[in-house]
Amino acid sequence: MDYQEFFENKIAALKTEGRYRIFADLERHAGAFPKARVRRDGKIKDITIWCSNDYMGMGQNPSTLAAMHEAIDLCGAGAGGTRNISGTNHFHVLLENELADLHRTEAALIFGSGWVANLTTLSTLGRMIPDCVFVSDEKNHNSMIEGIIHSRAEKKIFKHNDVAHLDRCLGEIEPDRPKLVAFESVYSMDGDISPIGEICDIAEKYGAMTFLDEVHAVGMYGPTGAGVAERDGHMHRITVIQGTLAKAFGVVGGYIAGTAAMCDFIRSYGTGFIFSTAMPPPVAAAARASVRYLKEHNELRERHQERAATLKRRLREINIPVMPSVSHIVPVLVGDPVLCKQASDFLMDSHDIYVQSINYPTVARGTERLRFTPSPLHTDADMDHLVESLAKAWNRLGLKAAA
Repeated sequence: MDYQEFFENKIAALKTEGRYRIFADLERHAGAFPKARVRRDGKIKDITIWCSNDYMGMGQNPSTLAAMHEAIDLCGAGAGGTRNISGTNHFHVLLENELADLHRTEAALIFGSGWVANLTTLSTLGRMIPDCVFVSDEKNHNSMIEGIIHSRAEKKIFKHNDVAHLDRCLGEIEPDRPKLVAFESVYSMDGDISPIGEICDIAEKYGAMTFLDEVHAVGMYGPTGAGVAERDGHMHRITVIQGTLAKAFGVVGGYIAGTAAMCDFIRSYGTGFIFSTAMPPPVAAAARASVRYLKEHNELRERHQERAATLKRRLREINIPVMPSVSHIVPVLVGDPVLCKQASDFLMDSHDIYVQSINYPTVARGTERLRFTPSPLHTDADMDHLVESLAKAWNRLGLKAAA
């Protein structure tokens, strides 16, 4: 077999379909978010980022940066090992305590990323709990899907946010079998939010555990930023809360929160945790500072929601096809991978706006979109420029207007 030819042909197929991914070579500037510099086609220019998952700009918040600098000076760069072999730093302990306090749980456990947190926790639960059955929302994130697959446990898929179908799925499982319902709070591509209370009602009816991914909600929802479950008063009903430190908290890493026994179980049996080098202490220190800051600054969450609502309204006013969203996510439907990439390129090249085209397999074919994430730091002038530029893009490329 000609291996290189195989690789080249698979890449060529992606390019033919119009969904080959090209990274934007960005240089963010501390204190200037959402402004950045991009290197493109041999040129360097300043742009405004409209698609960052650093939803609150905390990756450049002075308190976050100061904590990281202090920890570097105190501890150096790396952890020096796995958590079990010399790699547990006091900043890890402090961060886990902070996260347990955020979610009002007995304990928390940190991982290198939210993806690893999901994969490790779900695969460990399904592998270790005898005869366990997963009941998973059909739009769950890839990391949750992979965790369930790697567990080799039986699974059932319920229709997205369909509590009646969830009820039927759970009702088909033998009453005495262990069961776990896995779902998200905010679904990041469509911007919809799950009915957490109703899902908990049904899970409790059948004696099932609940696993809630709050990756796109922590820091942004609830009085202290603990997520949608906090906002809606259901946090105490969730068996495993999973979150990230890489989005609203602006750093990197993932975590779970719950009972001390559950966290200790994953710590002791989860191979993705046991065999991974520990998070660098400066990262843990920065994440802890960010969590603490957002707990105390609800005005940022209010501003964040206002910016998202304002952008949705303004785009609808000029018939840009904003997809239904009840969250901070502002998805704009294009429906074609090639046109979606062309729109993204036009905005970057002609208007100094960066918004990434989102294509399959991240979203279903035919639902390709531009996904905007307004932050509390985007100004009215930024929004004026975006709206005017999008109108020009739609006209230039002949894209479909809102129905």
